[in-house]
Formats: sequence, C-alpha cells, structure tokens
Amino acid sequence: MLRAGFVCHLGVVVDGVPMVVPTVYGFDAATLYFHGSVASRSLSGAAGDPAGNPEQDMPQVCVTVTHVDGLVLARSVFEHGVNYRSAMIYGRPRALAGNDKLEGLRIVTEHCAPGQWDYVRRPSRKELAATILLALPLDEASVKIASGPPEDGDGPDGELGLWAGVVPMITGRAAPEPDPALPPGIAVPAHITALAGPPRPA
Repeated sequence: MLRAGFVCHLGVVVDGVPMVVPTVYGFDAATLYFHGSVASRSLSGAAGDPAGNPEQDMPQVCVTVTHVDGLVLARSVFEHGVNYRSAMIYGRPRALAGNDKLEGLRIVTEHCAPGQWDYVRRPSRKELAATILLALPLDEASVKIASGPPEDGDGPDGELGLWAGVVPMITGRAAPEPDPALPPGIAVPAHITALAGPPRPA
C-alpha cells in the first residue's frame, strides 16, 4: 500500500490544536520517512527539538496513506460508498540528522522518482538545515480496505429497476512537461521517461 503512493497526511497536535497536513514520504522495510520545512508548525511540533530531543519526548503522530479506487453508486443513498485502501501508521517519530538525514532524503526522493537522486544536485548544508526529516517506525499500523459492488442488489432495493455499480477511479502519470526556463537541447532523462505514462491524446 505504501509503494502505491507517495503523498501521506501527517496528523499531529500543535499547541493543543490538531493539524493534518500533506507531505511526501518514502519507506524501507522498517521505517517511514517524511519531511518538510523547518517553518512548518506541524512538522516542527512533531519533531520537538531538531537538535536532538529523545524520541520519547516527541508527541504521538498518525500518518495516513489513502488510495481511492472507485465510487460505489447503489440503488439507495444509504448504500453509497467508496472503494479504497488506507493505511494508518502510529508512533513517536524521531528527527534525523547528518548522514541519517541524507539517507532518508535519498529514500524519499527515490520512492517518488526512481533515479532522480543520482541525476540532480544533492542538498547543500543550508538546505539540509532548512529541512526536518522525520523517521517513524512501521511497528504499529492499521490497514483498511473496501472493495466490491453495492450491497443492496439482493435486497428489496434490487427490485427498483435502477442502475447501480462502481465508477472506477484511476490515477496515472502523463507525458512530462518541460520547465519553460529549460534551455533548448536538454532531453528528458531516461528515468523520467520510464516514470511517465503515455503521451496525452491530442
């Protein structure tokens, strides 16, 4: 489920107020990595003191990843629903520093666009200092999945003579669009071509 996306929602309490913000993520076998600017109140609150507060002093967070697969349209409003896959990861994150932060950023970058880490310029010291990277163990998680057609086909509403079914929802990648500031003659690198989908129809 984590492999299928790259945007998560971070839930955290900041100054007594719950906040939920989107951010990109990456992961390995044991850890979820997600990042943002030091200026972000939600991430700063979750990370505690970036200089090195112990993990136990950080607040609990909940990170959610959701994929919507279809809109379920039944014969009655009550039976309408959504087909989806959702994962919630709970725990106390820790703020990474030094080589651990750099490796975590590599994991996030490669999860979003494989091959990009070796293609572009690496972060400078100033850029690293302006970024909080959080690591959250995958030890505690909850997964929910809803799938299938409407559930009122074999009940009284099945005799209404109304159409019912599922409208699938699919997320895909299209052909890359070059930066307008890109000088002529710079071709799309192979790893981006492989990442993108087929060209859009004219």
